[in-house]
Amino acid sequence: MMVRSFGLPRPARQHAAPRVAARLAAAAIFCVCCNAAPAGAPVVHTVTIDAPAEPPARQKDTGDPRRFMHGIGVADAGDGRRWVFFSSSGTPPRGAMRNGSWPHDVYVGEWRPGQPGLTHVRTFISRPEAQEPVSIAQNGRGDIFVTFEDGWNTPEEVSQRYGVYRRNLKPVKPYPNDVEAGGHSGHVATVGERFVVFYSADWIDGGGVDNLGTGNGVYVKTYNAEGRVLNHVPVASHRREWWPVIAGSPHRALLIWQKYIEGSTDATLEYAMFDPVTAKLERLGPLNDAIQYYVYSSAYVPAIDRFIVVTTTAHNRGIAMLIDPAGHRAATLDCLPASVRESGIGVDGTHVYVPTRDGRLLTLALSPTGMSVSGVQRSPIPWGSTGIAGFPARGGTMHFVSLTPSGTREADFDPARDTPLPTADAQCPTH
Repeated sequence: MMVRSFGLPRPARQHAAPRVAARLAAAAIFCVCCNAAPAGAPVVHTVTIDAPAEPPARQKDTGDPRRFMHGIGVADAGDGRRWVFFSSSGTPPRGAMRNGSWPHDVYVGEWRPGQPGLTHVRTFISRPEAQEPVSIAQNGRGDIFVTFEDGWNTPEEVSQRYGVYRRNLKPVKPYPNDVEAGGHSGHVATVGERFVVFYSADWIDGGGVDNLGTGNGVYVKTYNAEGRVLNHVPVASHRREWWPVIAGSPHRALLIWQKYIEGSTDATLEYAMFDPVTAKLERLGPLNDAIQYYVYSSAYVPAIDRFIVVTTTAHNRGIAMLIDPAGHRAATLDCLPASVRESGIGVDGTHVYVPTRDGRLLTLALSPTGMSVSGVQRSPIPWGSTGIAGFPARGGTMHFVSLTPSGTREADFDPARDTPLPTADAQCPTH
């Protein structure tokens, strides 16, 4: 439940007293594992404690939107349904506690074709201290890997933890399992039947956003479908590089992350390719020399066997880059509207969908060697900056779920309603 100085910079270390109290309370923990749950319902991991009274409020409102909700992921639930996982400080989210601590748990809801929003939203993993931001990957057998940064019962400030579940959410290797004590900011993707977790470790105070600090290295760990570690590879060890983001293809993973630039308010966006079978890592250098912190995302596009990366530069210019399986840049669009911090990319066939900071949804048409702007439309829901996920619905529409301080906001988008991107938005050719 405490605010932690990982993932994104967090003004947290003054909250040591609540953490100590929580650890003392944790000594009396016992598990209630919901064995009487109906068939097909997710296993809920909860604890009951006799918690001490909250200490007096010291910092009621940090101004950080992540204190409400942070992290979202989607998995196939079968029969056209989706599981949507998200980390939240309640439903609806209540934000930080009076002492400034964050009480995030992992929730899951069910989406069905034709429904306007999630139903049967319930707690999936609950522990004292925050479990966020959640990240989800699913292999071809339907197994789901759930990972997040966890402040509960860890020898370090936080630990990156995980669990593995079947498509019906029955446990294979249920939470809690450590990716690494002291790990944080992890994201996961599937490469073939393997799961690859890309995460950061350690923290250095100062620099970054609002001078609140940076991570100190990024690493990958590969797991089999049962959640057993297969390899562990340092990507940028003991350097001020963090916020790792990953996308997976059938054979390789694209890794992207941000690198601290001394004396600058912007970051360098770095990338690498990783083969989880051979554990071969190929660092490929910078994708861009000056991006806004945390404003980047990636996805794999199966229809053209390419990765796409979207970011926003220090000058508020959106950029989309197409990456081939060898790590070469196949195409670039470098004068797009600014994208949204921590937003995912929706993929449907040869089209991808990108939320933009001005409240629109941008559609890009892709080929193996090029990209173009297909159109744009106004979003009827606000785009939150702490997690957005989009996936194909039915009839060619896309369904988007946006995390906001008031809770999840959802809408269907019909590409047939797209209009051309205005010339004032500096539409540009592929190069």
